[in-house]
Amino acid sequence: MIDGTEEDQEFGLEDDSGAVIAAVGRQIKLWREAAGLRAAELGSLIGYSENMVFKVEGGRRIPQPDFLDRTDTAVGAAGKVAAMKKDVEEARYPRKVRDLAKLEAEAVEIGSYANGVIDGLLQTEEYARALYRERRPSYAEDDIERLVAARMARQVVFDRRPAPLLTFVQEEATLRRRTGGRMVLRRQLERLLELSQLRHVEIQVMPMEAEEHAGLGGSHRILKLNDGKTVGLNEVQLISGLISDPRQVQILEMRYNLIRSQALTPRLSREFIEKLLGET
Repeated sequence: MIDGTEEDQEFGLEDDSGAVIAAVGRQIKLWREAAGLRAAELGSLIGYSENMVFKVEGGRRIPQPDFLDRTDTAVGAAGKVAAMKKDVEEARYPRKVRDLAKLEAEAVEIGSYANGVIDGLLQTEEYARALYRERRPSYAEDDIERLVAARMARQVVFDRRPAPLLTFVQEEATLRRRTGGRMVLRRQLERLLELSQLRHVEIQVMPMEAEEHAGLGGSHRILKLNDGKTVGLNEVQLISGLISDPRQVQILEMRYNLIRSQALTPRLSREFIEKLLGET
């Protein structure tokens, strides 16, 4: 699976996207060598450093469209290098993120209960980056930036029209933990308040003092798709995945509905977050 709650499973970056980026890099190197250019010379011609050229050719950095366009002209590829922009754009994000983004694009309703961290759709860039820097085994900085960009790209779901109904239940602990430091948490709380003002978004807090709690089994999501189907995403470390069996989805949906009924209302939740912001 994939989201921003229990995410250590989120990606082993060795997926199809990595293979595509590596192949693009090899093609660029072949075109450069065929043109009789050293990496430093190509970099000078296209306005990038020699180190960046080496990283792109080695598949360690995703080339920007501008990089491909300029390289195409510099090596005389007659559009063949520039034509790889579509492949690069599709491979920019790991396959699991693309799959999740596709589901979210088809959803008319998304419900999420998160008990570990702020849900990925609600995260600020700084918060997401802080999470990825805490992952063990550690990610390389280039991979962190790639993953953060992927997470931020999924947030277009808030701007979709017609707008899907987006509901979130966050454990109080996730709103108190200073992931990334005090200022990162402050900005994250401000982001939650901003999103809670959208008419198609409802954010609720599950207070730690709640005596009844149907979500003790862990974080999960419910997505109702525009074809009438409902799927679930169950999130646990390393083995999270999509759930499509109607009986299992029904159980997850029942639990999520109970969680929402046990959490603070959206209005009280907003007041709660405002209070936490004032204390942070």
